[in-house]
Amino acid sequence: MGHLNDQVAIITGAGTGIGREAALMFADEGARLVLAGRRIEPLNEVVQIIESNGGTAVARSTDLEDGDAAAALGAWTLGEFGRVDILVNNAGHSSHARSIRFVSAKEWESVFRVNVEGVYRLTQSVVNSMIERGSGTIITTSSYAALTPGLLGGAAYSAAKAASYNLMRGINAELKAKGIRATTILPAEVDTPILKLRPLEPDAAARATMMKPEDVARAILLCATLPGRTVIEEIVMSPTQPRDRTLDIAAAAKAGSPDE
Repeated sequence: MGHLNDQVAIITGAGTGIGREAALMFADEGARLVLAGRRIEPLNEVVQIIESNGGTAVARSTDLEDGDAAAALGAWTLGEFGRVDILVNNAGHSSHARSIRFVSAKEWESVFRVNVEGVYRLTQSVVNSMIERGSGTIITTSSYAALTPGLLGGAAYSAAKAASYNLMRGINAELKAKGIRATTILPAEVDTPILKLRPLEPDAAARATMMKPEDVARAILLCATLPGRTVIEEIVMSPTQPRDRTLDIAAAAKAGSPDE
């Protein structure tokens, strides 16, 4: 018997990286899954793996930068399954320009829409139903950049991830007494596809020092499977082995500048 048998979970950013690994782990524990992300093809691939192993999952193409679409995802899930037990807000991205000197309004707004607006709207769309049942778990993948902002994550990303972290803390302050628990996962460098969008893409040697998506997914699963009487409010994760990031920071400082 799985620890999440018959529980309904939404996981965003579930087509690749941390979200994909979390989806597979949740399915192994018996959860019924709604997997969301911008691209339907990788979501469908994850669904096929889960269904081939006897699990239940559906894919929903959703642009989490669109607040209305994020809210509609929650409403659709409640209409289809009648409940949402677990919400994993995992989708997110950074800007190309990392410096406050060069990041454009368009990039800044895009980063905040997916990392803050999408999280707020999707969470709001399901939290009242959780309160009515007296239980619910909300897990948000933030970033180590929320705690240690700088050029590596970038001004927009660091600020947005700090906002989502603060939102989860606020949910605990307001709703723990109603059976709702909120967790923030704050990972440092993880070897995921999003690294390809960095001003300087890390090479194989750099990636070898990083955490893997399944490491963070295991932390997410832990928070979801603990008894409802216990909430892990935050988990800070970082690679054991340090690496020299001098070149990465130098590239980030120039990204988006006229001289790039």
